[in-house]
Order: sequence, then structure tokens, then C-alpha cells
Amino acid sequence: MAHHFVIEKNKAGEFVAKFKYNSETIFWTEGYSSRAGAQNAIESIKKNGPGAATKDAE
Repeated sequence: MAHHFVIEKNKAGEFVAKFKYNSETIFWTEGYSSRAGAQNAIESIKKNGPGAATKDAE
């Protein structure tokens, strides 16, 4: 699969959800104290991301 989510621990020991495409990290979430928190972030991105608008920075 070319793109996927992965949950990893950062240097602070927090769980971070990363979105990867061909092994390259495209974006990542803030750190969470539990794996469930990172999983909830992934589910929120899947649910809310497809309809999100794109805005130019000002």
C-alpha cells in the first residue's frame, strides 16, 4: 500500500500518528499520552479530512 497511517512514539515518549506515502512522512499529529488518543486522531482525520476546504495563508 502506497499510503498509510502509522502510530509511533516520539522522543518524549508520546504517541504520534503519522501519515506516510511511499515511506515518506507527509504529516503527523501532536503527541498523545496514549495509543488510543493517536488512534482517535487518525479516525478524526479520516472522517473530517475529505471534505475540508483548502485556504491560502495570508
